[in-house]
Amino acid sequence: MDYPFKLPELSYAFDALEPHIDARTMEIHHGKHHAAYTNNLNAALEKHPELQNQSVESLLGGIEGVPEDIRTAVRNNGGGYHNHDMFWQIMGPGGGGEPQGDLASAIQQTFGSIADFRKKVNAAATGQFGSGWGWLVWNGKGLEVYATPNQDSPLMRGHQPVLGVDVWEHAYYLRYQNRRPDYLEAWWNTLNWSEVGRRFQQAKQG
Repeated sequence: MDYPFKLPELSYAFDALEPHIDARTMEIHHGKHHAAYTNNLNAALEKHPELQNQSVESLLGGIEGVPEDIRTAVRNNGGGYHNHDMFWQIMGPGGGGEPQGDLASAIQQTFGSIADFRKKVNAAATGQFGSGWGWLVWNGKGLEVYATPNQDSPLMRGHQPVLGVDVWEHAYYLRYQNRRPDYLEAWWNTLNWSEVGRRFQQAKQG
């Protein structure tokens, strides 16, 4: 998306992920939190017109080259903007099940089984102290699972995010309170595996 960045619309209703993620959480998460990241990213870039022709992926991938006076703002808000844009797209009504095709084969080859892969993602996301994300990424050679703090993006490491789960408390606290593992178990039931598979193919192709 071109600058000024726009808040992406959800392709489904706020209550479409019930009972796994409640409508009120979705409404606040998208309309307040994601909107704030969008607005704050635009505000930061107002100070540097020379950056306004770059995509958010380019900005995050070259974060160390972003001028120091806005680097933290772009890191936090550009990361929040991009992470959430992906997050909404890899979920959807009628989700869940298991990956298929090349993605399933790659997961099994890398992690041993789909079940072991899920355990690894859950462990990374649960073990992230404080706010952050759990990720499945393409690191240029294969699949890898890890967590990042705050709104840090795998793009900052030169990796392509394939799947990511938000473990900031605003993503789950209204329904799950401090039970992050319960939220993660429920979240798998929202996944749109065809979209995750598309991102996997795109990442492999560079």
